[in-house]
Amino acid sequence: MNFNRRFVLAASAAALSMLAHPVLAQDKGLIGISMPEKTTLRWIQDGDQLKSALEAKGYTVDMQYAGDDIPNQLAQIENMVTKDAKALVIAALDGTTLSTVLQQAADKGVKVFAYDRLIRESPNVDYYTTFDNFKVGVLQAESILKGLGYPEKQGPFNIELFGGSPDDNNAFFFYDGAMSVLQPLIDKGVLVVKSGQTGMEKVGTLKWDGATAQARMDNLLSANYSDGSRVDAVLAPNDNLARGIVSSLRGVGYGSSDLAWPVISGQDAEVPSLKAIIAGEQYSTVYKDTRELAKVTADMVDQVLSGKTPEGLDTKTYNNGVEVVPSVLLTPVAVDKSNYEDVLVKSGYVKAEDLQ
Repeated sequence: MNFNRRFVLAASAAALSMLAHPVLAQDKGLIGISMPEKTTLRWIQDGDQLKSALEAKGYTVDMQYAGDDIPNQLAQIENMVTKDAKALVIAALDGTTLSTVLQQAADKGVKVFAYDRLIRESPNVDYYTTFDNFKVGVLQAESILKGLGYPEKQGPFNIELFGGSPDDNNAFFFYDGAMSVLQPLIDKGVLVVKSGQTGMEKVGTLKWDGATAQARMDNLLSANYSDGSRVDAVLAPNDNLARGIVSSLRGVGYGSSDLAWPVISGQDAEVPSLKAIIAGEQYSTVYKDTRELAKVTADMVDQVLSGKTPEGLDTKTYNNGVEVVPSVLLTPVAVDKSNYEDVLVKSGYVKAEDLQ
């Protein structure tokens, strides 16, 4: 056998070996992702997108959903630390309960990234990636005024207020952002909170539960609107609560020819609520491109674990009670019937056929 023939056979054997045993990308280490629950559609999307983005960069990912149970989330994170995760990406159920496990992580040199929800009362939160949550509330309030036709129409308009879960730090930013727009008009009498219920201690909705929002709306209607007056607007901080509020209103005849739907806000651009917007039941939502949030978070994790320092961070807005956490703030977008196709469908965030 001559040299050339031996070389060709050897090369062919090597190629066959590579086909049988493909070369794998270098494993850059384990990343733990802790998501709060699966009952809200967006957390499923966030988890899938974040996991894919990190795996594409060569990391092994341990992603766990806490099932809306705080002890369960703590146990899952402790397990990730025990398994020597190099970084943790955490969307906390309760941002005040993680101090002990995060100290354990810090003692092992694990980097901690708060995802969308700020982790409070801990010095061991390295970075925070989220949207401009105060702006979310501003957009919700502005959409309500747009739906009411203000300032062309001067009111007065009856409005009821709902807040998010008091154990979610973001809920206060959403509410404060909305009230920065609404409160001056309440003070002027343009907007009237007929129930008198304002402030997160009264309007907060534990665990962002739609059934809880529906029950509270039932009570508000029976106690304050049985005299024939109508609700003109409802501040709903996310789509899940908005759908509960819609169900309550439908139960007493709203949406009929005699009783038009109030202007109802929302957040997360979930498909069921987009269908409600198209049908005229919910007026608006706030779109937060979770694809971009996942990408930015994965990029930051990779930068930090590669020894680089992220640039362009907000170092003023988010004090977690112990320190200001360096943050990336993405921009939310208000969506209603007039622009959902341009913003959501054309961008590929939602498929047109899913809205049929």
